[in-house]
Amino acid sequence: MNVRPLALTLGDPAGVGPEIAAKAWRALKDGGPPFVVVGDAQALASAPGSAPVQAISAPAEALAVFRTAIPVLDLPLRTPVIAGQPSASAGPAIIQWIETAVGLALSGAVSGVVTAPIAKATLYEAGFKFPGHTEFLGELTATAGHNGARGPVMMLVAGDLRCALVTVHEPLAGVASKLSIEAIVGAGRVTADALTRDFGIARPRLAVAALNPHAGEAGALGREEIEVVEPAVQALKDLGVDASGPWPADTLFPPEMRATYDAAICLYHDQALIPVKMLDFWGGVNVTLGLPIVRTSPDHGTAFDIAGRGLARPDSLIAAIRMAAEIAGRRVG
Repeated sequence: MNVRPLALTLGDPAGVGPEIAAKAWRALKDGGPPFVVVGDAQALASAPGSAPVQAISAPAEALAVFRTAIPVLDLPLRTPVIAGQPSASAGPAIIQWIETAVGLALSGAVSGVVTAPIAKATLYEAGFKFPGHTEFLGELTATAGHNGARGPVMMLVAGDLRCALVTVHEPLAGVASKLSIEAIVGAGRVTADALTRDFGIARPRLAVAALNPHAGEAGALGREEIEVVEPAVQALKDLGVDASGPWPADTLFPPEMRATYDAAICLYHDQALIPVKMLDFWGGVNVTLGLPIVRTSPDHGTAFDIAGRGLARPDSLIAAIRMAAEIAGRRVG
């Protein structure tokens, strides 16, 4: 049985990260899964409806502390932040929290990483050079060994719907130029491997979405399906992956269609995010596939507009913590 805690990074401390971390602890303190927060203890302690906080020196100490206080590996901010007012001055600490949590996961000190939301614009001001968490985690784990197809691939999960992305933070006008047979096959292989290893699905079924309306209408509405998506689906089949498509995106997500596949391979951000958030706006989870560590995140942003007001819901973070623990348990089972 996996008895190591998860590492929960605090995200942008001016956002709702501290608040939802405290609320998640209140929901999980008696039954777990246990976690240790990597972040600023004072920012966590001063969150709305704050919970008791206890600084620890090593993740293993979290297990004895978790029922009575939030265990924190205290890595203080250089200057205090104000809820709802993001500041580039917090950027170096936010980056340090992520790097520390990943290092703990790679060393085996924690069973996985759950990341509270960050604000990319704030981090860019501090010199951050990645489109988001997913790409940064890929870089941080690039030299570590991994048993399976290498990602990172972003997958969103809501209920029985799993949507993996081929392109992520790409402007819509640039999506078609970023699609390739290799990119779709790579995302499909990583997803299939992860569904088996991390979700316990012996023979995963993938449904690959089309890019254009009506799957291109035999080329009349675009040729990407003929020239890129169909060859990618065939290549996945040739590799032994149970893949089908391209499927028109407007028919891919009703319950009857979801019953025919284990994950949809979506070609761009909103093609995946819209159905996930329609299905479960509050409880969706972001999972990074194809890494040597477990990583999940709530499927929402920093919510600066409500930060510090006690209004943030922890549902998605709680779901992300539970999913990370489930995946970690399968990896060691």
